[in-house]
Amino acid sequence: MTAFTYAEVGATLHEPLPAGYRHLHYRTYVGGEDVFDRAAEAILTFGMHRRTGARIRTEAGRAAPGVRLTVGAGPLSVPCEVVWTADEKDRAGFGYGTLPGHQATGEEAFTVERDARGRVWFSVTAFSRPATRLMRLGGPAAVVAQHLYARLCGRALKKLCAESRTVDP
Repeated sequence: MTAFTYAEVGATLHEPLPAGYRHLHYRTYVGGEDVFDRAAEAILTFGMHRRTGARIRTEAGRAAPGVRLTVGAGPLSVPCEVVWTADEKDRAGFGYGTLPGHQATGEEAFTVERDARGRVWFSVTAFSRPATRLMRLGGPAAVVAQHLYARLCGRALKKLCAESRTVDP
C-alpha cells in the first residue's frame, strides 16, 4: 500500500478542498474545441510537464492510478503518485499526491475541459502545506512558486497545442 503523506487522497476531484491546507485554483483558456485531444494527450503523457522544463522521471508513459513519478525543478526533486485520472469526452487529466520525501504534503490536479460552447480550458487545482522545515521557512516564496508553476504549465500547454496545430493536416 502506498504511504501518501496526507489523508485526503483523491480530494482534488471535488469541492470543497480539505481545510487546513493552502488552496490553489488556476484556470486559463487554451483554445477552441479542435485543441482538446492534443491538450488531453499532452497532460496525460506528462508532455506538458516536460515542456515546462521540469525533469520528469516516471515508470510509465501515461498517467494512471498508482503510477509513480518524480518531478524535478532546479535543486528540488519531489516524489508523487498518480491517484486518479480522467480520460472522458470533455474532460481529461490527473491528480497526483505527495509521497515521503516531498517538501510539501497534499495533492495537485491538472485537467483540461471542453465547455458547452466548445472552448477548452486548462485548470490546476491543489491543496498543500509544508512538510519540511525548509518549506515552512520558504513560506510565501513556496506559495508563489506553486502559482508560477501552474501558470508555466498553462503556457506550455498552449504552446504544445499551437505547435501541433501547425503540423496536423
